[in-house]
Amino acid sequence: MKTMAALLADSNPIHWDVDTVRELGMGDQPVNQGPNNLGYVMNMLGDWAGGAERIQKIRVRFLDNVFAGDWLEAGGSVTAVGDDGNVECDVWLARDGTHPVLAGTATLLLS
Repeated sequence: MKTMAALLADSNPIHWDVDTVRELGMGDQPVNQGPNNLGYVMNMLGDWAGGAERIQKIRVRFLDNVFAGDWLEAGGSVTAVGDDGNVECDVWLARDGTHPVLAGTATLLLS
């Protein structure tokens, strides 16, 4: 995570310094960066839709932290299909398959 923090110019030590994480009462594992968590959802959408370029819009809310070693599952459901080929979806990322850490909506062009 320290490498990603450097690439993202994110100087917050919670992403690499376990002592800081402990001092803040956040556990004993570094915290994953939000853009990485969003990336998991975007990869899932791109795999499903036939390429990330089909993602037209995505809006998400970060609900909780993801820690080093967490098992994550990205998912979603189609909520509307437009005559123009656009598909609206609810999307989510869950820790341990049940605890939501990110939720939102996405629009994809499928045709």
